[in-house]
Amino acid sequence: MSAAFATFEPGDVRDLIADYPLAWVTTPEHAPPSLLPLLGEYDADGRLTHLLGHMGRRNPLHARLVQAPSATILVNGPQGYVSPAHADRRDWGPTWNYTQLVIDAQIVFLPDETDHALDALTFAMEGDRWTARELGSRYDGMASAIIAFRATVTSLTGRFKLGQDEAPETFAAIVERHPNPALVSWMRRFARDRG
Repeated sequence: MSAAFATFEPGDVRDLIADYPLAWVTTPEHAPPSLLPLLGEYDADGRLTHLLGHMGRRNPLHARLVQAPSATILVNGPQGYVSPAHADRRDWGPTWNYTQLVIDAQIVFLPDETDHALDALTFAMEGDRWTARELGSRYDGMASAIIAFRATVTSLTGRFKLGQDEAPETFAAIVERHPNPALVSWMRRFARDRG
């Protein structure tokens, strides 16, 4: 794999997590993974420092992380098969373009911040259109079944395989013909050296 695929900026991490907040969370002991919505928290330089989330108290991952708080978080972004037809070349081998982050983190459960975590996620998804308080009396019962957590990032690696190694004419053909607009948008974003 090209070293270019592992080259990215803090803003790429921020936008990938914002656009694709549903991430796999598991433990080094391979506890049953869970898909959980997460929000990034960043330092003054824009680097990811924490992820804020919540999970069901009955989720087996909760008990496992209480005992041993190390977690691995997998963020998958846009992806798609790239056909020779997209490249407009019969002599070109098909491939798969994708984006991913692998984040190692330490989890701390925050029962007193569950309302905050829910409000932050709701606002990120809904803006001002709706709040969880509109559930009325149902809110307390639902909120009591979950618990907030903050994941402190200890390492982060990423792969943004988005055609950076393609010849300019092949790249241009793929961008023009590929049917996945999200993937095409990220390909264009990573075409920084193409001008």
